Amino acid sequence: MFSAFLSLAIGYSLRVFPWLSILCILALAFLWYFFRDPERVILRSNSRLLSPADGRVVEIASVKEDDFLKGEALKIGVFMSLFDVHVNRMPCSGRVEFLAHRNGRFFDARSPEASIRNECKLIGLVADGGKKFLVKQIAGLVARRIVCPLNIGDHLEQGQRFGMVKFGSRVELYIPKDQPVHIRVREGQKVKAGITVLAELI
Repeated sequence: MFSAFLSLAIGYSLRVFPWLSILCILALAFLWYFFRDPERVILRSNSRLLSPADGRVVEIASVKEDDFLKGEALKIGVFMSLFDVHVNRMPCSGRVEFLAHRNGRFFDARSPEASIRNECKLIGLVADGGKKFLVKQIAGLVARRIVCPLNIGDHLEQGQRFGMVKFGSRVELYIPKDQPVHIRVREGQKVKAGITVLAELI
């Protein structure tokens, strides 16, 4: 009964306010566009770390990472705008050894402050070669939901989907400082998850 009444109410509203139908179509089109998940050919390599996110590199910096790597690390931050694909992918093949969720603020994800103070999900990985890396999913100004259905002990392949952060956000990759690498990206560069090489292990 309720569904029938709701259908009649919507139909009446669209007849009286035809512009509502245009708004509904635009909203549905945006949601379809935002949640798109294109298939990608992943060229896997144990010597390369692939981007975990689509977007733009907004930060490359040396930091101290005390949660999983327990020491100095190189951080590469990727900002995902509303118009980027928001599905996140594994930068390397390996096992999930550490997971943590932290509540926090919702600063603009392009800001370095977001890396420190925003709500986030930490994913500690042990690559098939034995090296440790950390991925951080960070909520942004609009994003309020981090999706990461992983469990400790899960093994994932390089480029495999592992979650998303909805409606504009940031994903960071942390590389231990004692792991020599060639950085293959620069700040301001556009990258694609599972495609763009962020760093090459030496």
